[in-house]
Amino acid sequence: MISDHAKDSFERIFHKAAQSRLPIDAYDSCEIARIGEIATVGDGRNTQVVVLTISSIAFRLLLILHFGENDSTRQYYLKEGDERPFQEAFLEICNLCCGAMNQEWLHSFPDLGMSTPYVLNAQCLPHLRALKPGMLSSYSVTLNGSVQLVATVCVCANAPLDFIADVNAVEETSGELELF
Repeated sequence: MISDHAKDSFERIFHKAAQSRLPIDAYDSCEIARIGEIATVGDGRNTQVVVLTISSIAFRLLLILHFGENDSTRQYYLKEGDERPFQEAFLEICNLCCGAMNQEWLHSFPDLGMSTPYVLNAQCLPHLRALKPGMLSSYSVTLNGSVQLVATVCVCANAPLDFIADVNAVEETSGELELF
């Protein structure tokens, strides 16, 4: 069972990570709106999803980022002169987003592990219900008013979960260069 406090915390941590990691530039807009349990970009047949997993002893979270490899998305994530394939660039962004979520949960769950991202067809999404999640929510993510993504957060609890995340806490940093 996942308490309402824990569900709210999972959602707030997702919002913070998505707003800080999905935009390429800190000045880009990132609008997030809840849209239900399972949704996807476009019709789902040609849409792909990036799946990342964060696991602890108490829970398993799947962060699923849906994308259509259309011109606006490709142009947003691949700047002029970038020779990487789109999927490589996008997987890197997805991994950063999941890593930011992982960092937030380390305050409450010190035993976390994170998977590498993998890509599936969006037609697999209805099978999430077979996992019997305690939380399943999809969100529309709009970057700069033109790039459309969908994110799904699926949490399966192995034990009762009740925590309140402090997403406003200032992160301690280390290993970064300071300029004086």
